[in-house]
Amino acid sequence: MKKAENIIVGIAVGDLNGIGCEVILKTFEDTRMLELCTPVLFANVKVISFIKKSMQSELPLHGIDRLDQLIVGKVNVLNVWKESVDIQFGQLNDQVGSYAIKSFVAATEALKNDAIDALVTAPINKYSIQSEDFSFPGHTDYLDQQLEGNALMLMVHDRLRVGLLTDHVPVNEVSQHLTRERVQQKIRTVYETLKQDFRINRPKIAVLGLNPHAGDNGVIGKEDQEILKPEIQKLFDQGILVFGPYSADGFFGSGQHEKFDAVIASYHDQGLIPFKTLSFGSGVNYTAGLHKIRTSPDHGTAFEIAGKNQADATSFKEAVYLALDIYKARHEYKEWSKNPLKIKEKQLESKKGH
Repeated sequence: MKKAENIIVGIAVGDLNGIGCEVILKTFEDTRMLELCTPVLFANVKVISFIKKSMQSELPLHGIDRLDQLIVGKVNVLNVWKESVDIQFGQLNDQVGSYAIKSFVAATEALKNDAIDALVTAPINKYSIQSEDFSFPGHTDYLDQQLEGNALMLMVHDRLRVGLLTDHVPVNEVSQHLTRERVQQKIRTVYETLKQDFRINRPKIAVLGLNPHAGDNGVIGKEDQEILKPEIQKLFDQGILVFGPYSADGFFGSGQHEKFDAVIASYHDQGLIPFKTLSFGSGVNYTAGLHKIRTSPDHGTAFEIAGKNQADATSFKEAVYLALDIYKARHEYKEWSKNPLKIKEKQLESKKGH
């Protein structure tokens, strides 16, 4: 396992007209961060220097043309492109959006090739990134295609973890995507990531119903009774501690989420509205289910405050912290897997704790 200070964190800079670069630079102005990891921004050093100057930041940057030139403990900027970019903060611009994708694609390639240890992505604008070469609705869908595994959006804030059965799907299509196979796959993915990435030996998982009152025994929709409930029971019978479907309306307000290690929502807003309400702008989006590590802040490009030096970097900093924690957890898990006795000891410790 690498020493903590040698963990290489690749950073896709996101939409240059948004707050992405601002929160990146603010994160690493805290020099203690450079004791934990070595960041590499996939961009262009002149462009990042322009944004740095607009913020009146004094953070030193180290421009490189190849990853083998990076300096540990410095903020490295890999020149993914050479040309200048016309940055106009707060403006939606397809050309600027194309540079967000150049950064992201290059960083993903480095992640695939083990040239970086983890990837943290700054926010993109989903409209400005669309092109003939990139027709994905967001980061997660592209990563799912490029990397091994089954990508799942898992929102994380301290002990609150919220996953999704369906993510960027129009509401009127959610029920079509809620298949038995998907329910099985997503629950298993959350179960495995809780063990491997969050050091939880016997995770407890709650699943929220699709319909109001979880369908009221089929009175308000059939999906909860005919799809969710049977699949949850199958997995429970196989030893996975998964429960539900629960009525979503009062689940978080009553504090039920605190009894579980993760909650799986049936669709995007059902999970993200309570998550963002409870996490107060310091949550992290983690792409579970892959053999590589990717995190991002839980906010968007925030065009309305871009260029005004008003952005809060808390969520981005937390995304870096989580990437480092998961990197270490995975290495520990591999070590335990080589020695079944260590796993048994860990389980016994866990039982004593309860």
